[in-house]
Amino acid sequence: MMNFNRLFLLSMSTLLVSACSTPPVQQKTIVQPAPVQDEPIIFTEPALTTAFYALNPYDYSKPSEFEVNLYRAAATPVIKMEISNPNQPDAAKTVLDKNRFIIPLTDSKDKALKFAVLAQDNELDVTEIDDFFNTLEGKARHYPVRFTSKREREGYTERLKSIMTTLDPLALHSNASYDILVRAAKASGMARNLDMGEHYGPKALSYAKRLLAMKPKDPTISFWLGVGLSEGGAFKEAIPYLTTAMDAGIQESYLSMANNYIYMEQKKNAITTLKNYAIKYPSEQAVVNALMKEFESGKRYNVWQLIQQ
Repeated sequence: MMNFNRLFLLSMSTLLVSACSTPPVQQKTIVQPAPVQDEPIIFTEPALTTAFYALNPYDYSKPSEFEVNLYRAAATPVIKMEISNPNQPDAAKTVLDKNRFIIPLTDSKDKALKFAVLAQDNELDVTEIDDFFNTLEGKARHYPVRFTSKREREGYTERLKSIMTTLDPLALHSNASYDILVRAAKASGMARNLDMGEHYGPKALSYAKRLLAMKPKDPTISFWLGVGLSEGGAFKEAIPYLTTAMDAGIQESYLSMANNYIYMEQKKNAITTLKNYAIKYPSEQAVVNALMKEFESGKRYNVWQLIQQ
């Protein structure tokens, strides 16, 4: 009996020691991932690429006409105007307090840009149009045009189409203003350069000729008409208009004239024009040297394919 009790106690002691020596079972802790916060998606409009030609063809060292007009608009006293939406008579009224670029539609034979908050009867707000032209001219003022991508070119083309649907009907009026016609001429000229249609070249020239009838030998119109004729293949006809622009001090007309002579295979006249250009604009000597080197090689080059302002 005594042995049985001892054996029982020994067995229980062994079981107790075994139980105490067995490590406890570890329970897995499942870590839940932190909830993902919904971050807003920010769409950034791609920055405009650099212009290939100077934005101011009249003087490369000065800001463009658009930028000058922006300054003048800001400097002109603003007459605030309160307007309401006729389609929403109960909506809150809008206060206009920033000057815009306003031009007359008809019966004006000279530049008549004014700064006001709103276009009135027989007027057109051209702020966005002039802003667009300011950039597009730096890429498509001459042929061939220069864009960084097909998408960029298509975007400019579509915007130009939209602008022409506004300008062309206004330019058709026999008494269309100088300001309307000059913008319509620019638009059609650049549409030609963008290969938007063969009819745009003749249309641009027709607008320019109407402008010259208003203001014979106007340097700005002479420049655009000379460039249009030259790059459209009418090289001989372009000479007097480019000469007028050169005499008036329009810087880019020298390069257009040199380009015109190259296409006429008059290398000597092209080089003389470039030399005169370097004398008048010493800062352009490096450009002139590069062009003359190409011209003297005997190859036939387009000036606008060789240089990048």
